[in-house]
Amino acid sequence: MKNIIEITDFNAPELDVYARLSEVQLLNREFPHKGMFIAESPKVIERALDAGYEPVSCLMEKKHIEGEGKPILDRIGDVPVYCAEFDILTQLTGFKLTRGMLCAMRRRPLASVKEICENKSRIVILDKVMNPTNVGAIIRSAAALGMDAVLLTPGCSDPLYRRAARVSMGTVFQIEWTFLADESLDEIKALGFKTVAMALKDESISVSDPKLNAEEKLAVIMGTEGDGLSDETIEDCDYTVKIPMYHGVDSLNVAAASAVAFYALGNK
Repeated sequence: MKNIIEITDFNAPELDVYARLSEVQLLNREFPHKGMFIAESPKVIERALDAGYEPVSCLMEKKHIEGEGKPILDRIGDVPVYCAEFDILTQLTGFKLTRGMLCAMRRRPLASVKEICENKSRIVILDKVMNPTNVGAIIRSAAALGMDAVLLTPGCSDPLYRRAARVSMGTVFQIEWTFLADESLDEIKALGFKTVAMALKDESISVSDPKLNAEEKLAVIMGTEGDGLSDETIEDCDYTVKIPMYHGVDSLNVAAASAVAFYALGNK
C-alpha cells in the first residue's frame, strides 16, 4: 500500500500533529478553518468517519495494519499512514495508544445554539466542566440515555480533545453539541426550555419528581467539578433538582450524577 510510511525520523514535521502540538494548538482559535483534532482508537475513528469528518493522516502500530486498523485504512484512500512498533510509538507520542491507532482529522464549523436546539426536547448544558474525561463520559451518557444534544459554556473542555472523544467512545460524533457564547440561560429560555439546575440544595425537588418529565422541553444543567453550579445560575433556573443520597455520601462525581439525571429525565 503506497500510503503506508514507516517512521524513520521522529522530527519529521508531518508528525508534529501527534508528537509536538498541544490540543490548544490543534484547535487553532486564530484560524478555526485550519483546526484539527486527534481521534484515538479504531472505534472512535470509525464513528468520526461515519459522521463525515475528513482524515488528514493516521499514526498506527504496525501489527494493526492488517488487524483492527484495516477497515479504517480501506476507507481513507490515499491518506498518509505513519507506522512503527508499539515501543517507538509510545516514545514518539508520550503515551500508550489505545488500540494502537490515531487519526488526525479536520474540524468543522460549529452549529449555532438555535440550530442545535431545533426540534429537541431534552438537552444538556455543561457549565465549566473542565476535565476532558468527565466531558467525554457525560456525552456518552447523554447519547445513551435519551438526551438530544449537549451545549457547553466557554469554560468547558472541548469534546474533540483526544481524551474526551476517546472516553466518549466516539459518541461525540453521534450526538449534536456546540458551545454557548456565554453562561447566560436567556437564549435557552427563549427557545422554550425549562431549565433544571442539578444541585445539592435543600430547596429542591427530587430527580424523580413526575412534573419534570411532564415538561415538553427540559435543559439539564450540570456544574463544574467540585464547586458545582453558581448560586446565580441556580437562582436563574426554573427548577433545582437533586439526586437523593444515602449512607452519608454527600455527592456524586459529575459524570456519575449525569447518568442518573439523564436516565430519570431523558426521552423514554
